[in-house]
Amino acid sequence: MLHPFLEKELLEHFAHLAIEQQHKVVDYARNLTLVRVQGVPGRSLLPFAGAIDPEDLAFMAAAIENECEQINSDEW
Repeated sequence: MLHPFLEKELLEHFAHLAIEQQHKVVDYARNLTLVRVQGVPGRSLLPFAGAIDPEDLAFMAAAIENECEQINSDEW
């Protein structure tokens, strides 16, 4: 079911598109309906809890802290 506000806004934008763009929007919407989110329930991952050695976790946390949280102002 389409929310009335969203339908109105979508149609307003859609009307301003060239026919080729309208086809792209329809194709995109069609593809969205085909995508199925796959995953596993969280409880099935519980057997893995605690599987990583605490020392390794500390090493990873330190690496993230030291390497990933830095800003290189010259990069951009």
